[in-house]
Amino acid sequence: MGKILVVGLGPGDLAQLPFGVYQLLKKGLPIYLRTKLHPVVPALEAEGLDFYDFDQVYEANKQFETVYETIVAELLTLVENSSTDIIYAVPGHPMVAEKSVQLLLENQVGITIEIKGGKSFLDDFFQAVKIDPVEGFQLLDALDLQQDQIQTSQHVIVMQVFNDYVASDVKLTLMEIYPDEHQVALVHSAGSQDEVIEWLALYEIDRMEGVHNLTSLYVPPLELDQRIKSFATTQTYADAINGETGDIWVLEQTDKTLIPYLQEETAELMAAIENEDIDNIIEELGDVLMHVLYQTGYGERTGYFTFEDVLETLNRKLRRRHPHVFDGIKVDSIEEVDALWQKIKAEEKRNNQ
Repeated sequence: MGKILVVGLGPGDLAQLPFGVYQLLKKGLPIYLRTKLHPVVPALEAEGLDFYDFDQVYEANKQFETVYETIVAELLTLVENSSTDIIYAVPGHPMVAEKSVQLLLENQVGITIEIKGGKSFLDDFFQAVKIDPVEGFQLLDALDLQQDQIQTSQHVIVMQVFNDYVASDVKLTLMEIYPDEHQVALVHSAGSQDEVIEWLALYEIDRMEGVHNLTSLYVPPLELDQRIKSFATTQTYADAINGETGDIWVLEQTDKTLIPYLQEETAELMAAIENEDIDNIIEELGDVLMHVLYQTGYGERTGYFTFEDVLETLNRKLRRRHPHVFDGIKVDSIEEVDALWQKIKAEEKRNNQ
């Protein structure tokens, strides 16, 4: 039984293919491509290299996760029945946003897998949009983009924006937290002779035509006062208000003197809910949250506790009290949920005694 040698074909044309990978590909070992749809493949074919590819797996499976699992299963079977090493070649670098390689490493029991390198598109991408990654960046997948994961204070790169449908989904997600007019860049074939950089407003990014396998989106960070939909911004403002040079009135308060104001804001929130006044509900919820931050600010000033202590306690409780959400415990009614909660609370009480 041979080994699986995993290589990256680089981000674009032949000039971006690492020389060591090029030499390995020329050794005559069987080569299996995750996909033949890569600019370097025709150039290598012109040099006489032959490939097997898994494009038929994509055609037979609609879910990407199923595609990758199928590819990995086939690779493991191939190497088990092979007396020589085989090469598995993927776009870019094998260890950068390559799910099939991660699955391969997770299922390599009894099989040797060697990562032989490659070149990620990231270096060329940073150069194309002229940013320094040391400032902080996120690399996110357009096909699994989650609003809560996005850090608007960092450079954000969204890969696999390969057609207008994907771009539209990305746009709608980003417009929840970025201004519609925020200037972003669609970067096509970064670092290759076909590189194109399009700077445009965020709301315009889905106005593309055709398929773009080598397209990623760059989203520049927002300034602090623009990050108004971020809880991190709220924390930053609260820290300044509660700091040594912060708000004089707040700094004179204690947890007890703040109680009447918290009661007042809570009563106003309740009234807004009773009146079904949505705008006022939003504002009053913010006022109640503001007083939570005043209380935690007092806790930090006095050294009793920190805001992070509150978050830790809350997150542990949310996780612990919802096993029917996170752990697959089946409940079919509110009564069953209540019985489950009572059981959990009883266990908490016993553990705290």
